[in-house]
Amino acid sequence: MSIVTEKRLKDRSGSQCEISGSEENLVVYLVPPKTEATPENCILISKPLRDQIENPDTMNPNDWRGLSDSMWNENLPVQIVSWRMLARLKNHDLLDMMYLNEDALEWAKATGEGEDEEGKIVHKDSNGNLLFDGDSVVLIKDLDVKGANFTAKRGAAVHNIKLVWDNAEQIEGRVEGQHIVILTQYVKKTK
Repeated sequence: MSIVTEKRLKDRSGSQCEISGSEENLVVYLVPPKTEATPENCILISKPLRDQIENPDTMNPNDWRGLSDSMWNENLPVQIVSWRMLARLKNHDLLDMMYLNEDALEWAKATGEGEDEEGKIVHKDSNGNLLFDGDSVVLIKDLDVKGANFTAKRGAAVHNIKLVWDNAEQIEGRVEGQHIVILTQYVKKTK
């Protein structure tokens, strides 16, 4: 993450979490599926909230009381994260008050938040961590690549993955210069 981006986010937010207002444990969060860490694609957020975004099973609704303020933030990435968390928390009263233009709403919905659980395709690594476009993963097992003459070795890093939109068990990425499809059960997300 760029030091310049972090400084600009701290200037923009007054060195406070842009969701909760906390001044402790602040980290830069690149809002998926964006891949370029610019202030236009990132927010400054407390690490506990970032961890809850990435691991929905750990969500504590009380930690998200700041959404009623952050949803009105003038910065689009803050609005996007606010919309997603309101959708995850099923707070339809506040969601109905929010307005996002068509492009912003498409960005907000890119991770599947707000969709019915039945129709939602969620990609998770071997440890149950959510995967998003642009994430980096490591192979946890040697994989024979069908149609190619090599084995993708355990420990190989795969950067800038793409999710297979209609199959929660598959991602795409480059290993040894080859574009391949990988089963999510054989990868571990890297931070």
